[in-house]
Amino acid sequence: MRIAIFGAGAIGGFLGVRLLQAGADVTFIARGAHLAAMREKGVTLRSGGESVTVRLRCTDNPAEAGPQDAVLITLKAHSLPAAAAQMMPLLGPETSLITGINGVPYWYFYGLDGPYRDRHVESVDPGGKLWETLHPSRAIGAVIYPAAEVLEPGVIEHTYGDRITLGEPDGSRSPRIEALSKLFIQAGLKSPIRPRIRDELWVKLWGNLAFNPLSALTGATLDRLATQGDLRTVARTMMVEAQAVAEALGTRFPIDVDKRIQGAAEVGAHKTSMLQDLERGRPMEIDALLGAVVELGQLVSKPMPTCDMVLTLVRERARQAGCYPAASPKL
Repeated sequence: MRIAIFGAGAIGGFLGVRLLQAGADVTFIARGAHLAAMREKGVTLRSGGESVTVRLRCTDNPAEAGPQDAVLITLKAHSLPAAAAQMMPLLGPETSLITGINGVPYWYFYGLDGPYRDRHVESVDPGGKLWETLHPSRAIGAVIYPAAEVLEPGVIEHTYGDRITLGEPDGSRSPRIEALSKLFIQAGLKSPIRPRIRDELWVKLWGNLAFNPLSALTGATLDRLATQGDLRTVARTMMVEAQAVAEALGTRFPIDVDKRIQGAAEVGAHKTSMLQDLERGRPMEIDALLGAVVELGQLVSKPMPTCDMVLTLVRERARQAGCYPAASPKL
């Protein structure tokens, strides 16, 4: 199987090396010093106390790779609209897009039964351009759980997690998703296929929509946000507001809110990705993790006063740090 990893940073690099070891024909689409190092020295992956270095095709020009069987997108959500046109050379008639991106995906309403079927989500897909360019018929939902870090250009450390859950937007067990799941399992990963992938997307998002922005506003690590009484209360309130929105859209939560918070607490003194981005002056995933949820709340007429307030505050905090556009979305 020919697979391009679009955004071959920490997570993309980890998954790409594992897929290469499983026999896939892998191409990394990357840039900058990381790309230069991988071209010169190969990609080194450190995982489970072992280290392996592999050489594979690396480029910043998707046209050099040509059409693929699948493209695994591991960009940050805010980078996808600008990158969509660059992906076109990778797309043949049957190419699948595995959307391993945090937050509400651009294809969320594709084929979804109900009054909002085939509606685009403005917060993550302004003007519906992603829907047009990367049509959701190509999309396969993915919830990625491993954590990894680029220690230095060309060197990736996998710290924990070995599961990537897959799901077709229509819930089917299509030949393409069966083949991808089998490949990920051959790569040493757990890769279940879920008929209701949006439910699992929400379980991960449930924590991210609260803990990420609160960490950026307070500087607190995950353990404090999940266990310190006043901070936990704010996070829980946001999560309860979001749960009402998700359930109005047909989501079924397999666990309750307190169990989800406890799971976050068990991760320990971890800085969320949004806090790390703020500290490093990088664009922050505010709209995919919280802005889109507030947009969905407006859509289903569910009040979200705490989420709305935190969204306003974290956007301004990010603007002050140069990590968010000056012009705010009309949400």
